[in-house]
Amino acid sequence: MVKQISRRVLLGSLGAFVAHGTAWANAPVRSLRPQARGQAALALAQVGPEDLIAKAGLKGEVAFAVADVKSGSALENVGGATGLPPASVAKALTALYALDVLGGGYQFETRVLATGPIKNGVLKGDLILAGGGDPTLDTTTLAEMARQLKVAGVREVRGAFKVYDGMLPQVHTIDRDQPDHVGYSPGVSGIALNFNRVHFEWKRTSKGYGVTMDARTAKYRPEVAMAQMRVVNRQLPVYTYEETPRIDKWTVARGALGKGGARWLPVRKPALYAGDVFQTMARANGIVLKKVKVVQSLPTSSVLVTHRSAPLERILKAMLKYSNNLTAEMVGMTATAARGKRPSSLKDSASAMSRWAAGKYGMKDTRMVDHSGLGSASRMTPQDLVGALVQVRKAGGLRHMLKPFKMRDSNGRVMSKHPVKVDAKTGTLNFVSGLGGFMTATDGTELAFAIFTADTATRSRIKRADREVPPGARTWNRRSKQLQQKLIERWAVLYGS
Repeated sequence: MVKQISRRVLLGSLGAFVAHGTAWANAPVRSLRPQARGQAALALAQVGPEDLIAKAGLKGEVAFAVADVKSGSALENVGGATGLPPASVAKALTALYALDVLGGGYQFETRVLATGPIKNGVLKGDLILAGGGDPTLDTTTLAEMARQLKVAGVREVRGAFKVYDGMLPQVHTIDRDQPDHVGYSPGVSGIALNFNRVHFEWKRTSKGYGVTMDARTAKYRPEVAMAQMRVVNRQLPVYTYEETPRIDKWTVARGALGKGGARWLPVRKPALYAGDVFQTMARANGIVLKKVKVVQSLPTSSVLVTHRSAPLERILKAMLKYSNNLTAEMVGMTATAARGKRPSSLKDSASAMSRWAAGKYGMKDTRMVDHSGLGSASRMTPQDLVGALVQVRKAGGLRHMLKPFKMRDSNGRVMSKHPVKVDAKTGTLNFVSGLGGFMTATDGTELAFAIFTADTATRSRIKRADREVPPGARTWNRRSKQLQQKLIERWAVLYGS
């Protein structure tokens, strides 16, 4: 059932944010009941939040909280202490965690190492591609690193070719409840390439279908051997995946292919993927490397090539804009490791972040199972998030990194001249929707807010094979987003001076 709250109780649940959390008092020191202005404003102000929730027709739970940034006053909440899955709104917390621990100027390093001397162009030892937790490493970068290896004087490698991925724990998939083939739930380790996705493309020919599996960027399209696709004469399932020691083996249903197309598939073996592509790029520079061997520890070695990523703040801004799950998991686990203990698993690192959030921002009721919000077992309360947002904003942080949230008309069209300005992180899973961030009313009043909606009962009944686009999910999520906008518009009228 949707949680409801009476108008009397609602207006009695106002209070103030304290330094490390939110104190929702039973009665405010002064009334914060706003004064509506104009007939349209009066009409909107007279609609209670419970009425908006009921009109939305959402099955499940709705919880939200909103506060004035300048004063810290808690203005309104419905179910503000209710923990619901935050979905990708969780990435806002992950960004704060990484910035606090690592700093905005932090750069990830990916290196090429040698365990022996180079004499007359011959490396008499092993060559190691050493991952440093960079979630943005791509094929173009590996091509440049291979070129620099040649510039460093290497023409031949007598020893083994190894890929080190031990900086972070190995994760088979971010969320095991997701279908095998979705690119947003890849494997994770201390090295990544192309966000750990491989490009699958198919074209119908006179003899059947031609398929390719490659590690493409705008500049390069090297085919890979560690991911293989086979077309099978069936209708369903569309994809199957088989785990083998060195190859991601896929099959695809012939009946689903049509004339041609392409999509990104997840990579489960990031180190082998990166090694496969680096071999190709090294070969293009005349350097032949042996079969890839994955290692979790580094021997004594010298550095031949170093690639440094963009500064962390820029990476996090892109993560928040595009909601990239792999980036969230890798920066989150890197932050945990930097605090002194390499996490044993993704859940272990998420628990460390939850403890940090409780100590840093008073988020006592937040329990995360990952850093991206993909796992629906995570729980966050609107009060927890709004309390953190108020503190962060008073210090001048986060809002400039968030993506503008476009207000829309009743037909779903973007209203480019809408007077309310919103910068927020969205979050969407099937039958889960969230929005958290900041809004500025027409008079300049700035509010922090969090809105979580979830129908966890319906979500739990979805078959794993149907979880990419289950029946009813799009309609439910559309209604949730419409409710979010209605609440924002209402707050702009109520709490702008």
